[in-house]
Amino acid sequence: MALDSSTVRLLSQLAEGDGKPLHECSPDEARALLSKLAELAGPAPEMWRVEERNIQEPDGQARLRILVPFEKPIGVLVYYHGGGWVLGSIDEYDTVARKIAERTSCAVVLVEYRLAPEHRYPTAVDDSYAALEWVGQHIMDIAGRKVPLIVAGDSAGGNLAAVMAIRARDRNGPSIALQALIYPVTDADFNRPSYTDPENQLLLTRDGMIWFWDHYLPDPSLRTQPDASPLHTENLSRLPPAVIITAEHDVLRDEGEAYSSRLQEADVPVDIQRIAGQMHGFFTLLLLQGSELGFQHIVKAVKASIFSTSKA
Repeated sequence: MALDSSTVRLLSQLAEGDGKPLHECSPDEARALLSKLAELAGPAPEMWRVEERNIQEPDGQARLRILVPFEKPIGVLVYYHGGGWVLGSIDEYDTVARKIAERTSCAVVLVEYRLAPEHRYPTAVDDSYAALEWVGQHIMDIAGRKVPLIVAGDSAGGNLAAVMAIRARDRNGPSIALQALIYPVTDADFNRPSYTDPENQLLLTRDGMIWFWDHYLPDPSLRTQPDASPLHTENLSRLPPAVIITAEHDVLRDEGEAYSSRLQEADVPVDIQRIAGQMHGFFTLLLLQGSELGFQHIVKAVKASIFSTSKA
């Protein structure tokens, strides 16, 4: 299916800006570009409570923003932002996270992990897990009662959310009810068909992903480590159920769908949805038509997970 009309319009507007391709930018130049895209998110819903936290742990540190939509949320969702481990911030994701909180009726905890290249792999992983452990220990403080815990993220944040589910299993960490993975990075194989398809070289390109990996984990021989590429995890059994969204015109499409297949082979329940006519980034670009489709799918899966957990 061809790209939808709102995506075509956005790409045309961006092309008029005559900016450099991502892989020719410095990290600071790329961060400035993402910050401008974040400004398109529109107004953010009001929250019942907003709290900022800085956590310092022996194995990681992070800044957290806790968004509570009303007095008694039905779950707590830890969200890891995208940006190839190089870009992004909780400020730029604030509107997206507030809308997730409003529509899922969950408290959302945004995690600001340290970015590459200033802080290379595995810093983002360690920061993310320190945040998850802290949230797991403070569910009552956040939600006012014991509620299900969910991990979620998009792109590199989807990578971190997937790794968090595995770490929590392996380290007897917090019990996770659902992992919501939005076009996640699960591997570092740049020769999959979705990577080489010319029609997928859009907001994120093959060269752009190589640029991200080169900043995050420069040594290619280490990129198959499970904490970097969860697709290479030997044992994926006993993980929480997953909802996975991929985009039809996305270089990451194939690895997200390959991860879904691996989870299903390990008897992990998976709800997988490829959104037609969409490119990478559509979920958080709230002005795009596909964003609403993605939101509907994630919200439905989150509420279904919480309902089933509550009945168990």
